[in-house]
Amino acid sequence: MTGTATTRRSRITPEREAELYAAVLDLLREVGYDALTMDAVAARTRSSKATLYRQWGGKAELVARAIRCMKPGDAAEVDTGSLRGDLLALVAREDDAAMEQNSALLRGLAMAIHTNPDLLEALRELLVEPELSEFQRVIGRAVERGEVRADNPALEYMVHMMLGAFATRALVDQLPPTQSFLKSYVDAVVLPALGVTSHR
Repeated sequence: MTGTATTRRSRITPEREAELYAAVLDLLREVGYDALTMDAVAARTRSSKATLYRQWGGKAELVARAIRCMKPGDAAEVDTGSLRGDLLALVAREDDAAMEQNSALLRGLAMAIHTNPDLLEALRELLVEPELSEFQRVIGRAVERGEVRADNPALEYMVHMMLGAFATRALVDQLPPTQSFLKSYVDAVVLPALGVTSHR
């Protein structure tokens, strides 16, 4: 899917692409994935539906790429010299308002993937797998520095721990995730599980 999509999207300028993605995200927040249509995207962005299909193939890929586009940079590029510093820097990339907005959006998509296997496939290929790869490089550097033992069993659950804190904040506490909450979670849960002493 990725190679074909790259070929399809080659005629769209980065500015126009960003504009389209922003409109898709706005529509997602307004109506949700199931009610989102390519007709609505075409109308909102003053594009032809044929152009959208030619460039992105369908709704699932367009939505997945829009979600990917809203990511605040490459996680693998974060390198502060310590695992705690890296994790706190990753948390700090989005302010509280952005986290609240994106959390609500992702909760809606989590419901939609149960009835839309094409959306699940697109999100895995274009968002989840690249994100995991980036995050693994951050963890790999911590192992190389000797901060974390390579055989620490908690390493396998790092992504689950981080995503779990983000995703369950609203469910358990009925509050949006915040930088303060996630930073305290890193110090209280993630670092101790990895055997890293937090020097706060």
